[in-house]
Amino acid sequence: MNARVRKRPERLLAQPANIMLLLWMIVPLAMTLYFSTQYYNLLYPGKSAFVGLENFGYFFNYPSFWTSILNTIVLVGSVLVITVVGGIGISVLVDETFPGQGIVRMLLISPFFIMPTVSALVWKNLLMNPVSGFLAWVWKLFGATPVNWFADWPLLSVIVVVSWEWLPFAILIFVTALQSLDREQLEAARMDGARGLAIFRYLTLPHLARPIAVVVMVEAIFLLNVFAEIFVTTNGGPGDATTNIPYLVYTQALLEFDVGAASAGGLVAVVLANIMAVFLIRLIGKSLTER
Repeated sequence: MNARVRKRPERLLAQPANIMLLLWMIVPLAMTLYFSTQYYNLLYPGKSAFVGLENFGYFFNYPSFWTSILNTIVLVGSVLVITVVGGIGISVLVDETFPGQGIVRMLLISPFFIMPTVSALVWKNLLMNPVSGFLAWVWKLFGATPVNWFADWPLLSVIVVVSWEWLPFAILIFVTALQSLDREQLEAARMDGARGLAIFRYLTLPHLARPIAVVVMVEAIFLLNVFAEIFVTTNGGPGDATTNIPYLVYTQALLEFDVGAASAGGLVAVVLANIMAVFLIRLIGKSLTER
């Protein structure tokens, strides 16, 4: 009993932080729930009224809603495939010892520390610009007509930009995981005649099962919130070709000034993110259990 009494003051010391963290999450969520049931337009702040679930109906019936859902799925899925497949391939290559290995690894990881807005500006103005960009110069070098990437292939261009940002994260996780691969087992496999693809299929890939699951889960949660790259490069266009759920919420809140519909959209985004998280957590748990 005395030991329990002594521990209580220590537990109480952590309560202010726990309460602050709880308020940090609950207050914005409660305000979003409140505004999702209100007609509240920033142009007419004095004309708020309770409308129940009408904001959700308006958001679901918005012309760009299903397009934004499809764009979100395509964006998240494409970036996951590119970063996982590319990350594994590059990690296996740089895992071999060669001169300048440390510098190469550092250069491969460095794009992850660049802010999304800066990355988008670099790709838009320095690489994909149809007049003065590097890719336009390459196209002209071979006598071809430069491509206006963000006008002709907008969603693909955004996928390339976001993949470039997140590929270093996958490389970092996979390179770190490869450091723990049993070298004695690897040498034994080579002595038994195993080469290249066989080693990758039966040793490397199974060893990366857990890191792959972690990369997929972490990236998927963050990719559902991609906004800066779209805002800087395409503004959701042309039309709604690159509009995803976060950008659609931004459109409702700060372009149409409809806080109620934007709050409803924010809750829809939260629900989708949680569904994705639960699915991925179960998938990861299953993979870990099987191993």
